[in-house]
Amino acid sequence: MNASAVWRGEERFEVQSDGGRTVMLDGSSAHEAGPSPMQMVLGALCACTSVDVVSILQKKREPLEGLTVTATAEQAPAPPRVFTAIHLTYRIRGAVTKKAAEDAVSLSKNKYCSVSKMLEKAAKIDYSIEYES
Repeated sequence: MNASAVWRGEERFEVQSDGGRTVMLDGSSAHEAGPSPMQMVLGALCACTSVDVVSILQKKREPLEGLTVTATAEQAPAPPRVFTAIHLTYRIRGAVTKKAAEDAVSLSKNKYCSVSKMLEKAAKIDYSIEYES
């Protein structure tokens, strides 16, 4: 796996992945050109766990209709401003059983999500699950 970041002026950087996909990151306080690097890390956590939860629920043939994962994070007050606590909220839509949802989220957090496993070395990660019919 490889990635690169090219400075595009001010505090903006174009990040490119192996496949040539790009995303603009903006380190300024306004974040006008894109998310900050830390916001992107938090978004990567949401996406990583979402992939796991969707895959697990589909394999269990649960009637998942939608999933939104949001994250709220606290950062250390002084540099390096690492995340110290992260709360994930899973909003599950469909007639998914609570046991299946809880199992899927737990498996993602404790076994499959590599982003979560990396971040938990610095931050306490907890979660809640909300169900929408």
